[in-house]
Amino acid sequence: MTPGTAGFRGAPETHGTWRGWREATHQALYGPEGFYRAGAHGPAGHFRTSVHASPLFAGAVARLLCRVDEALGRPAVLDFVDLGAGRGELVTGVLAALPADVAARTRAYAVEVAARPEGVDRRVQWLTRPPDGVTGLLFANEWLDNVPVEVAEVDAAGVARRVLVRDDGAQRLGEPVAGAEAAWLARWWPLPGEEGLRAEIGLPRDAAWASAVAALDGGLAVAVDYAHTAAARPPFGTLTGFREGRETAPVPDGSCDITAHVALDACAAARAARCTPGHAPPDALMRPQRKALHALGVTGARPPLALASTDPAAYVRALASASEAAELTAQGGLGDFWWLLQPVGSLDAAALLVDVADHEEQ
Repeated sequence: MTPGTAGFRGAPETHGTWRGWREATHQALYGPEGFYRAGAHGPAGHFRTSVHASPLFAGAVARLLCRVDEALGRPAVLDFVDLGAGRGELVTGVLAALPADVAARTRAYAVEVAARPEGVDRRVQWLTRPPDGVTGLLFANEWLDNVPVEVAEVDAAGVARRVLVRDDGAQRLGEPVAGAEAAWLARWWPLPGEEGLRAEIGLPRDAAWASAVAALDGGLAVAVDYAHTAAARPPFGTLTGFREGRETAPVPDGSCDITAHVALDACAAARAARCTPGHAPPDALMRPQRKALHALGVTGARPPLALASTDPAAYVRALASASEAAELTAQGGLGDFWWLLQPVGSLDAAALLVDVADHEEQ
């Protein structure tokens, strides 16, 4: 059993009722006083994402949108959907980075449970769910990791049980995992019968991703998150919290973000399973963020020293840009995110990522 849980069996329920992590997390993040609804600064006040690290990230997404535009034959209306938009930072940056001719045809949407912040570009439509009939690019940056999931833990008898939690973060084991959740574990995250092993049951994320991709009539859906695949699931799960820029214990009281890494391979398969029998979807593609951004022109290459003599100001700007690019692609940091690219229609996801030489690996 996870440290800290055993002592709470039979303890007085002075901090609310015991409930599964999915229900507790949903209330803590998206309830009336939840983490994603309260506060003027939003999630950016508590953790740093690629969007906040550098405008180069929005520029890379804009470049990807332009490639999707070309692959679609430059439609009269090109859609960009920022799913899990926070305070609108990414969609604003993408619109600013687009060439004028593409921007003139782009219809931009921000999808977020929080109310529309002041100052967001008037061209952005603010929604609580993805629009239907989209043709273009749907981009979900660190969205799936905040879709609440149940947590399972193996007990002393080798049985996977649902983990229950109170508002103060205390945990104990509940009923055995059964039904569709047990089937998901068996398929995507089998738990050996060793006491204390944990898994996050990604079934709600699979459904959320498949539903989001279904909004596309044609184009590309991209999910970006810390993730893992069946070949390397973490033995004790990844559930954690973030508060004021630091990792902390996940306490479902609305005071912190609650997140867990994503089984992106399961999400990709869930989308494929929804397709009409006999109509195989285009192949999905998974790439580490550093590879995806390199292919979109964010390389982190330092400017030539000669530029310091001929144009010192340009050299300083280029050096700053290289530093930001290095942060976005760093191993052990933001570069370890994974990108899931899931095309809808006839697009070839691999063709949208044009390789750029990775000097660090040569």
